[in-house]
Amino acid sequence: MDKEFLEHGLNMNRRRFLSRLSLGLGSVALGSLLIPDLLKGGGAEEMGFPPGIPHFAPKAKRVIYLFQNGAPSQLETFDYKPLLRQMMGQELPASIRNGQRLTGMTSGQASFPLVGSFYDFKQYGQSRAWISDLFPYTAKVVDDICIIKSMYTEAINHDPALTFFQTGAQQGNRPSMGAWLSYGLGSENKNLPAFCVLLSRGKGNGQGVYSKLWTNGFLDSIHQGVQFSSGESPVLYLNDPAGMDSTARRKMLDKLSELNQLSYDQFGDPEINTKIQQYEMAYRMQTAVPDITDLSKEPDDIIKLYGPNCLVPGTFASNCLLARKLSENGVRFVQLYHQGWDQHGNLPNEMAGQAKDVDQASAALITDLKQRGLLDETLVIWGGEFGRTNYSQGKMTVDNYGRDHHPRCFSVWMAGGGVKPGIVYGETDEFGYNITKDPVHVHDFQATVMNLLGLDHEKLIYKHLGRRYRLTDVAGNVITNLIA
Repeated sequence: MDKEFLEHGLNMNRRRFLSRLSLGLGSVALGSLLIPDLLKGGGAEEMGFPPGIPHFAPKAKRVIYLFQNGAPSQLETFDYKPLLRQMMGQELPASIRNGQRLTGMTSGQASFPLVGSFYDFKQYGQSRAWISDLFPYTAKVVDDICIIKSMYTEAINHDPALTFFQTGAQQGNRPSMGAWLSYGLGSENKNLPAFCVLLSRGKGNGQGVYSKLWTNGFLDSIHQGVQFSSGESPVLYLNDPAGMDSTARRKMLDKLSELNQLSYDQFGDPEINTKIQQYEMAYRMQTAVPDITDLSKEPDDIIKLYGPNCLVPGTFASNCLLARKLSENGVRFVQLYHQGWDQHGNLPNEMAGQAKDVDQASAALITDLKQRGLLDETLVIWGGEFGRTNYSQGKMTVDNYGRDHHPRCFSVWMAGGGVKPGIVYGETDEFGYNITKDPVHVHDFQATVMNLLGLDHEKLIYKHLGRRYRLTDVAGNVITNLIA
C-alpha cells in the first residue's frame, strides 16, 4: 500500500479505485466501446437538453398545486348525476360495475345501494358547467377554470394513489413532480427554493402526508421540496442561533464552503456541492422569507377576497395567499396539501366543512392572480388522488351516507398557465361510475402539465442505476385539447 492509501484508509472514490485495477483503464475504454452508455451519468443532457432550459416555449412559468388529500367526491363537487337521486337505494347494476376491483372496506358488502348527492347542482358560466352548491365561490370563476371529469388512476388506496400523482409511481423513492420541475427548469429566484410545500388540515377524516411526496428521490437533494411550517419560523432552523449575527454566520459559511470544496475536489461526490448550495440558499432565505411570509401587510381588499382565515397561519386560506406571494416571487412549484377529504361516512356533514375551508380561498387565488396579470403564466391545479363510489359504504339514509374509493373516474380542475378556460373536458356515464368520453390517465395529466411548462415529458430523464427514469415512467400522452 502506498502512503496516500494509508492516509485515507477506505475513503476511496471511483477514480482512485479504477486507477488501481489490475487491468487498468484500458479495459474501461474497451467497455465504453462495447457499451456506449457505460460511462454516461445524469439525465436530460444526454438527449441534448441540459437542465434549466425548457425544451420549447412554455405557456406557464410556475405551478400552484392545491392538492385535496383524501379524495373529494366528484359526485358532490363537479360531476352532476341526477339519476342517482332517482334510483336512491336501488342496487348498482352489475353491468355498470362489470366486476371492477373494490377495496376491502366494501368488497364484503351484501349490497351496493346507489346514493345521490345530498347537495343540489346548478349550471354556471358560458360553459354551463354543473357546480355543487357546496362551491359558490368556485362557481363565480367557472369561466376561468377547466374542469376535467374523466380522470382515472390505477391505485385504489390512498398512499399509493397519492404517491402516484406526486411521483409517477405507486411506490416511494422516486422524485416528486416539483423536484422534476426544479431539475428541469431551475429556480427563478436565487434567494428562494424552486419547490415549496405548505400543509393544512380540515375537520374531516384525514389521511397522512409524508415527506416522500416532496422528495428529490435520486435527483440531487437541492431539488427536494422545502416544507414551510405554520409557526413563528416558517422554515425551521433558518434563523441565526443565539449569540451569532449575520456577519459571523457569513464567515462561518465561507470557511465551511472551503472545507466542503476541498472534500469535493478529493472525492467528487456531487452531494457535497449540493450541501454547499443548500447552506448558501438558507443564508439568502434569511432575508427573503420573513418578508414574503408576512401576510399582515396585505391590503384589506385582499384579506376580504381570501376571507378572514387567511390571517390564521396554517389554514388553507393562509396557505393560498402565501402560495401567491411565493409564486409571484419566482418559486417554480408551490405544493399545498389540505387533509380531511376521506368521507367513508357522515359525508354530507364533513364535506360541507371541507368545502367551506377551501372554496373561497381557491377561487380567490384565481381572481388574485388574474388581477395581477399572473394567471396566464401560473398553472393552478385543484383535485385529489381518486374519486368516490356512486353507492354508499355501510348503512345509508338520505342525509347520512359515505362513499368508498373509486379510481375509475373523478374530477379535477386546472386554470391559467395555457389551459383552455371555461370548458368541461371528458364525460362519465349516467351512474358516475365509468368514463364514456376523453379519458385522462394520471400520466397523461403529468405529461400535459410538463408540456405547459415547456418540457417534453419523454425527454426530461435522469439515468439512475442503469435505467432512464422520467416522471411519466413509460407512458403518458399530452392532452392537446386542454391547451389554449
